Amino acid sequence: MEKSLTATVLFSCTLLISLFVSSSAQTCKNYTFSGNQTYSTCTNLLQLNCSLHWNYYPSNMTADIAFRKNGATTSNWIAWALNPSGQQMAGSQALVAYLRSDGTPYTYTTQVGQRGSIVAGNLSFEVPNLTADNTGGDMTIFATLKLTSNLVSTSQVWQEGPLSGGTPSQHALTGENGQSVGTLNFATGSVTSTGVSSPKDRKRNVHGVLNAVSWGILMPVGIIIARYLKVFKSVGPAWFYLHAVCQTSGYAVGVAGWATGMKLGSDSPGITTYKTHRNLGITIFALGTLQVLALLLRPKPDHKYRLYWNIYHHTIGYTTVILSIFNIFEGFDALDREKNWKKAYIGVLIFLGSVAVVLEAVTWMIVIKRKKTASSDKHANGVNGYGSRVQQTA
Repeated sequence: MEKSLTATVLFSCTLLISLFVSSSAQTCKNYTFSGNQTYSTCTNLLQLNCSLHWNYYPSNMTADIAFRKNGATTSNWIAWALNPSGQQMAGSQALVAYLRSDGTPYTYTTQVGQRGSIVAGNLSFEVPNLTADNTGGDMTIFATLKLTSNLVSTSQVWQEGPLSGGTPSQHALTGENGQSVGTLNFATGSVTSTGVSSPKDRKRNVHGVLNAVSWGILMPVGIIIARYLKVFKSVGPAWFYLHAVCQTSGYAVGVAGWATGMKLGSDSPGITTYKTHRNLGITIFALGTLQVLALLLRPKPDHKYRLYWNIYHHTIGYTTVILSIFNIFEGFDALDREKNWKKAYIGVLIFLGSVAVVLEAVTWMIVIKRKKTASSDKHANGVNGYGSRVQQTA
């Protein structure tokens, strides 16, 4: 049974890692800009064959961005915009670019009107640098944005449309043109498109689910089983096997969750927002690994070092779970769009806490009752023994 369980856990761990940790190729990362401009973060936008690259400087809320349209033509214009009022082009703060008849790129800023007009004009925030480039069929808008607090995390819109008489005219309203909206967080690197998460967001969600289930649910359940079920004599040794299954499964799933987190970190070298979350994750993984390795050195119950091993095992176990719960909430704060997950996990913790409180009271009652029974039996045996000795003396 133990060999079968170990094989199942190892297979599950390997399968989870292969499914969720494997790297997905990101074409935006492979692109090289003319002039050797480099950007720490990029995302492939899911419509109109575009990508966005940026460096964000939180100290002054400044962002250097490059919006690239692959396969741009001389008969089309392109635009990228921020819109704190919603996911739409109307009312947005836009950067527009197109090629003049002589083949040179032209770019300007505009506040898009409610009717979609894109006449040149200043934006609500400063754009100190604004240029455009057309290389190898790719049109790119380069800009430096001095963001305000409501624009660090906001809606973004991107478009392309036809030129008429050398000036931009109305773009299509259906197909990909009608879906090229989403959200953007310069600080965290989170990007969505028309309500559909990007591949990075999906990996982030997988990372959150795996760690919440493993470190945040399976591990606490395993501790509850070990602390309370062994008091019930009818359970016998089953409590130990249930405890081992919960902890081993939790560690296996946790390894997959930790690995996805490390992969997300390596894919976002310019993002430092999650430093505390990352460091806690590494610490939790190390403590969990120590717990697993400690099983190989577990003394027998009557060994003189068993007491010290128990102290170590309990201390590391409780520390790991406490840090895990704290770090899970750190992660939920990063997944600010998944507030329902946070509420659901709070509900799980309340349930587990309630179960623990009830079992704590019940097990204490059982232990006290047993002690009283044992004391009464001992007293009765002592009296009977004294009486027998008196009779024998007589």
